[in-house]
Amino acid sequence: MLKTHHIKSFQTHTGHAYNLDVTYQLFGEKLGSAPVVLVNHALTGNSSVTGEKGWWSDLIGKGKAIDTDCYTILAIDIPGNGADCNLENLIEDYRHFNNGDIALIQIEVLKYLQIERLFAIIGGSLGGQIAWELAVRLPKQIEHLIPVATDWKATDWVIAQCHIQDSLLNNSLQPIADARRHAMTFYRTPASFKQKFERSKKDSDLYNVQSWLNHHGRRLEERFSLASYKLLNHLLLSADITAGVTTFSEIVRNVTAQIHLVAIDTDGLFLADEIYDTHLSLQRNKKNSSYHEINSIHGHDAFLIEFEQLEKIVAPIFQKQLCHK
Repeated sequence: MLKTHHIKSFQTHTGHAYNLDVTYQLFGEKLGSAPVVLVNHALTGNSSVTGEKGWWSDLIGKGKAIDTDCYTILAIDIPGNGADCNLENLIEDYRHFNNGDIALIQIEVLKYLQIERLFAIIGGSLGGQIAWELAVRLPKQIEHLIPVATDWKATDWVIAQCHIQDSLLNNSLQPIADARRHAMTFYRTPASFKQKFERSKKDSDLYNVQSWLNHHGRRLEERFSLASYKLLNHLLLSADITAGVTTFSEIVRNVTAQIHLVAIDTDGLFLADEIYDTHLSLQRNKKNSSYHEINSIHGHDAFLIEFEQLEKIVAPIFQKQLCHK
């Protein structure tokens, strides 16, 4: 069930203050009776991470890799992550926020719920970027950090794609649909498109790949606001746990979490090579880091498709003997 925590006069890194209603959901064991797992959603996701409409139900649930009979699952919505929140009336400029602000908002929710330690934080894409932000702000309070298909910073390539997204969102006549159609081309791969469509046609004037892209554009228009898309795309673009004032070595110095990096070999947004370089940097800094790679033709979206591979990677972290029963 969706719950709400009101944060009064939250101040962003740019010095702007906002009153925020932050929504969240709890699943699994009663809070206080089991280890807590924080699950962060991606750009167009939400706090419905398990259950009938859960976007990660293949990974989280009874008897799943992250077992709701053994853990309390907490999922916090990024403020304005969907059509329910009219951000146009909430914020003056989406550029007032960055991922560090979202992490601080999540910390406020953790304090409100009296959660002092997290067994794990797991998140894909944007959710993993925010997980990194939490790890450096709560360096000794997290046992496992699991960023999936993401990195601690936005690379030049990620910035370039998000810049085009921002341009579409601010200049197109169909901003949400056009930006979503463009995004689907770098969420997947040419091989994924070939396997799915094989140049087939829906009718004499329309290829199936065109119809599929149009469908995704319409679907997002139905459930997402323009202001939300602008904000979340900006968060993806602005990610950088060093915030330009320190080095990666310095910022991770005090992090005690076991860090499990999960890349996708064909990811065209967060490249596997970049994530492996992060693993090597962590190793040089004597951090407890492991690197895992999902093999898929589906590119970035594989973290939402290749559940069997992802389950094999994360299941050992959430071993059954950790169950309190």
